[in-house]
Amino acid sequence: MKISIERAALLKAVGQAQSVVERRNTIPILANVLMEAEGNTVSFRATDLDIEVVDKAPAMVERAGATTVSAVTLNEIVRKLPDGAMVTLSDDGASGRLSIEAGRSHFNLATLPKEDFPVMASSEYTANFSCPAPVLRRLFDKSKFAISTEETRYYLNGVYMHVADADGGRVLRCVATDGHRLARIDADLPAGADALPGVIVPRKTVNELRKLLDDDEMQIAVSVSETKVRFATPDITLTSKVIDGTFPDYTRVIPMGNTKKMEVDAQEFAKAVDRVATVSSERSRAVKLALDEDKLVLSVNAPDAGAAEEELIVAYGDERLEIGFNAKYLLEIASQVDRENATFLFDSAGQPVLMREGNDTSAVYVVMPMRV
Repeated sequence: MKISIERAALLKAVGQAQSVVERRNTIPILANVLMEAEGNTVSFRATDLDIEVVDKAPAMVERAGATTVSAVTLNEIVRKLPDGAMVTLSDDGASGRLSIEAGRSHFNLATLPKEDFPVMASSEYTANFSCPAPVLRRLFDKSKFAISTEETRYYLNGVYMHVADADGGRVLRCVATDGHRLARIDADLPAGADALPGVIVPRKTVNELRKLLDDDEMQIAVSVSETKVRFATPDITLTSKVIDGTFPDYTRVIPMGNTKKMEVDAQEFAKAVDRVATVSSERSRAVKLALDEDKLVLSVNAPDAGAAEEELIVAYGDERLEIGFNAKYLLEIASQVDRENATFLFDSAGQPVLMREGNDTSAVYVVMPMRV
């Protein structure tokens, strides 16, 4: 194999691939990226056996071929090369070495046989549809903060993507919860997504997928089966196993009877919570909300550290209510609001609270209260 490739294109492709590689693994080949050169493109494939990413880049291919080399080392070398450099990668197949040349720099890296590289088994996808990048970005960005990190409840370690019925008809929905807070985000159902089986997309896959979604003009091809999910752009294909488990019935925890309505400027609210939480004890980070007519008082009382209080003007016309929350959860939920106003719907001090953006019901958040 012998190819010449522009440094920026190489860095982008290798960077995307190497981020999938697990730093700590006992199988040497999994630390490598598989490079395959053919025609006028070179593809870079990396896997941790659960996720596989393939990134294609244009290159001048003098000699077609394939080899595998350390993904992290290659990425570090390319990152440190000067902008605009032309990089020549060559491998004669016999020496077990990959030669990298750029200007006056020259590197030799150990390779492993391409035959040893595991390729993810293909899957028959039951649903294939395409979705604009901004739509997928919103679905996953607004839900991923609520993904659970508890390994014992592994079925909560991802975002549940499925088709659901909403007021305006069927929607593509993403839900994540850790038992303390929940995010439910809806988008118009893309053509062809009717047959989508409900799947739990793992946290790592959600983070890797985010890198494909920056281009607002991009259409993402989505393919889903019972065991796998694939997201593809013309250059990058991300394939992942889904979490083998049953996502709980989240509809039971979304309160329907909360009638005490508070409207507040989302940014002002988040800043005020952040300020008063400064003195809260790290363990509980509890913030008390005291609601009265058109007034909200946020307070923290940490006996060992001190106390803080801040008053906000809000739109609220119900009876007086005092309720406590974990400050971190409030901040994370408030930061999801793109519009000016956040609408909170309360019931009583012991019941979960619903939050949405203004009157928009396509993004709904639930947070459990705590005793203060």
